[in-house]
Amino acid sequence: MKSKQIKFALVALIATTFFVSCSSDNDNGTPPTVEVKKEISLSTSATLGAYLSDKDGRSLYFFATDANGQASCTGGCEAVWPAFNVDNLTADKLGAGLTLSDFGTITTASGKKQLTYKGWPLYYYAPSVNGANTLESAGKTTGDGVGGVWFIAKPDYSIMIVRSQLKGHDQKNYKSDYTEGDGLTTYFTDAKGITLYTFKNDNFKKNNFTKADFSNNAVWPIYETDKMVVPSILDKSKFSVITVFGKSQLTYNGWPLYYFGQDANVRGANKGISFPSPGIWPVPVKDLALAI
Repeated sequence: MKSKQIKFALVALIATTFFVSCSSDNDNGTPPTVEVKKEISLSTSATLGAYLSDKDGRSLYFFATDANGQASCTGGCEAVWPAFNVDNLTADKLGAGLTLSDFGTITTASGKKQLTYKGWPLYYYAPSVNGANTLESAGKTTGDGVGGVWFIAKPDYSIMIVRSQLKGHDQKNYKSDYTEGDGLTTYFTDAKGITLYTFKNDNFKKNNFTKADFSNNAVWPIYETDKMVVPSILDKSKFSVITVFGKSQLTYNGWPLYYFGQDANVRGANKGISFPSPGIWPVPVKDLALAI
């Protein structure tokens, strides 16, 4: 009998301890905190680094032909690359490292709302699987580099790639060889899609344009950065940084990179390709010959 009483006392003690422990977690009447998934967060890849993903971890992408900030993926393209959107986006819906002011919303040609990041419309990747388009699984980044025009949406690119029509300050259209005519050229911009240029009179890692007092920098501003975060299809080793009178300027294949003042920081503008005449200030391209 005594043994049974001891066992009963032990059971009662354990039950009481459990009850007190559970009660003490919420003794102020406040419900337990539930972690809410952010609508957009930064995921990480060993090869790609940080990139944007939705609340389920699905990767988001940029499209090179969206040079002017409008969605150019239309028709059948929309099935493979569905537009990404979040209604009424607020700061508390963003993960760490993301800023609300970098996001915006556009309306696509088919009337859908689409979120943008730093001016780039955001997309999912939904390749065809057994005849049906299926959203890429969480954590996958297989859409990166597709066709040389689709790139994972990184928050920290210093170089981006666009495919667009060249239209000079003379309002004429130019082809990639800088003769007049229509045709798309694939070239480099900064993270926000602002066109970059090279100067044909520069030498290998030598800026021959900018004056020591920067009095002509407003005409052709140097691309002032020491960051080298580039799309995966580019060879990062071809980028380097030089010092120009105390400022850092990014180079590609030895060519210093510049903006054109008359582009006025407008996405898609590339007026500098014909100033003062075609070919003096060409846009940088992937296969640009090494400077000498």
